[in-house]
Amino acid sequence: MDLGISGLNALLLGSSQGLGLSCAQSLVEAGARVVVNGRDADKVAGVAARIGAVGSVAGDVSDPDGRRAIIERAREVLGGPIAILVTNSGGPPPGPLETHDHAVWLKALEGNMLAAIDFAGLALPDMRAAGFGRIVNVTSFTVREPYPNMGLATGVRAGLTGAMASLAREVAAEGITVNNLLPGLMDTPALKRVYDAQAERESIAPEAAKARMAESVPMRRLGTGEDFGPVCAFLCSRLAGYMTGQNITVDGGIVRGLL
Repeated sequence: MDLGISGLNALLLGSSQGLGLSCAQSLVEAGARVVVNGRDADKVAGVAARIGAVGSVAGDVSDPDGRRAIIERAREVLGGPIAILVTNSGGPPPGPLETHDHAVWLKALEGNMLAAIDFAGLALPDMRAAGFGRIVNVTSFTVREPYPNMGLATGVRAGLTGAMASLAREVAAEGITVNNLLPGLMDTPALKRVYDAQAERESIAPEAAKARMAESVPMRRLGTGEDFGPVCAFLCSRLAGYMTGQNITVDGGIVRGLL
């Protein structure tokens, strides 16, 4: 299926591994000119070469002072303006709400809420000038289905969801869509941190904690990058041009809400 985005420039944040990488791979397959991002310069350059991306930009999205540099360097590598932006960053630590101090909350807000808002604002001039843009934020199913010991991640991502809901309506008439993609229990390094923490608290094997998580999903398995990336590419496509302000779950049925 032609997604109508061949040749368009895309910046994929936090895309050196996990779900961000699966989004980058799917956009490359759709013909987009992709720049991948991660903190480790050697790693992200290797990822770019492996998947056929245009190039890479190293940088930490949680660093407020470095965000503009990431955007400007991405434009240089792409040789033009950014049409597609996918925001993603490593999740904050799991654990009971009362175990997170003020500094941990501020770090989570910076990395998982304010970073995406800043990057969207920095990319908007390019999209407005072109009369076309796609912003997709990778958040979490916990925005819809709160999960034990994930209050920190849920709290900051719920804030991002609200901000992006407003932005979607502000730019809708300019050919720009803003949507959120909510992964469920996906077999990624981020989830490993969660079930490792559960295993330690409950004195069980990590494999047992992982298997229990898989059993909690109606499909009886954890999600994969192959489940996730193509949905991201669709939301970035011209085919999704009448979808904005939406929260799309890719979760194997774990969210039980009617809407």
